[in-house]
Amino acid sequence: MSEKLWDGRFSEKTHHSVEAFTSSIAIDKRLFAHDIAGSVAHCRVLARAGVITDEEASTMIQGLGRIGREIERGRFEFDDSLEDIHMHIESRLVQEVGKVAQKLHTGRSRNDQVALDIRLYLREQTLAVIDALTRWRRVIVGFARTHLETVLPGYTHLQRAQPVLLAHHFMAYYEMFTRDSERFSDCLDRINVMPLGSAALAGTTYPIDRDYAASLLDFPKVSANSMDAVSDRDFVIEFLAAASICMMHFSRLSEELILWSSAEFGFIELADAFATGSSIMPQKKNPDVPELVRGKTGRVVGDLVALLTLMKSLPLTYNRDMQEDKAPLFDAVDTLRSCIDIYGQMLPRITVNQAVMTRAASKGFLNATDMADYLVARGLPFRKAHSVVGQAVGYALGKDRELHELTLAELRTFSEAIDEDLFQALEIEQVINRRKSAGGTSTDNVRSAMDRVEAELGQ
Repeated sequence: MSEKLWDGRFSEKTHHSVEAFTSSIAIDKRLFAHDIAGSVAHCRVLARAGVITDEEASTMIQGLGRIGREIERGRFEFDDSLEDIHMHIESRLVQEVGKVAQKLHTGRSRNDQVALDIRLYLREQTLAVIDALTRWRRVIVGFARTHLETVLPGYTHLQRAQPVLLAHHFMAYYEMFTRDSERFSDCLDRINVMPLGSAALAGTTYPIDRDYAASLLDFPKVSANSMDAVSDRDFVIEFLAAASICMMHFSRLSEELILWSSAEFGFIELADAFATGSSIMPQKKNPDVPELVRGKTGRVVGDLVALLTLMKSLPLTYNRDMQEDKAPLFDAVDTLRSCIDIYGQMLPRITVNQAVMTRAASKGFLNATDMADYLVARGLPFRKAHSVVGQAVGYALGKDRELHELTLAELRTFSEAIDEDLFQALEIEQVINRRKSAGGTSTDNVRSAMDRVEAELGQ
């Protein structure tokens, strides 16, 4: 298998160390099915154009099918001397069907071939990610529905701020992952453009029907410029950007689950099946899954930066640097899909310590804003009300009590506008359910939001 498909120009054999250094087969062999699909379509296009006969096309298509099955069964021999998956398949096809296989590359370059393979692969994977995110979003809504009555502190600056429903908290993540799904859908429009027929960079002299090729491969659009088609990977970069944002959302959720599962918070407990122990400390239960997801976020962001850096100074058109595009792409796809999958399994099995969350939401003056709003309703300007409540908070801190634990007489020392009905306004259920503005945390709002998204998801 050591003969090169391009060796006519060269008088000296490629050094074995160069073969090993330039080989990409260890990475790009996973594109074999997409490469074969593109070659089958190319055979049909060449036959339709009269460049090869229908019989020749049929012979090559059948041979390509056999090679695909050979690779699937693990019986295919890979060799660094053949560099990449394209040359491996073409070389094997020559062995399989004879010299007719030497016509397969007519009107085609490895430049438009690899661009096609990546687009076919990435289209498939993007659709799979969108589907996985749909399933994950269903899990989030199901978890939120289960915990509609659970109250916990909402935080700003990691300080307790105002009470919210746990369901509302998780529906915030639902919105984030919905936007992620939309980003992948938008990205799909730019992935789903067919480059085949662009050849090396300038197009081809053969009378091929690119629209026919696009229809065979289910592409709605054909690339408009042959140089652009073979030389850019912005559609991959866009996918990696969407993947990085999605992983950032998983990382934020991971950080919260890690904090919440600590003894200092005690809000949740991970199922034993999704935690690990310590090799030296018998008592430990470590949140390794969310920690690893948090860590893997940096890996995907690194994949994005790697490809941005790879492409930033490349002149038109194809450069061998671009061989390095597939490793970060494959890594990001694999990492993202594994994180979506593991979270979909882990979240439903989390135990929520509702009493601990409610106690936390009842401490730390989380109803202070509601006291200010009460005073505004009694005619005080908000800034004055804010100051009054601040004074009351300072007084309560000195007494080691909450606002609702002060007496009416104590509270009226700060404002005569305060009456007995303030205590009802400071109850945690009232604090939650008065927040009826669109998107707020009231129980009715959150229930309506879940009803809406369940209808959208077909649950």
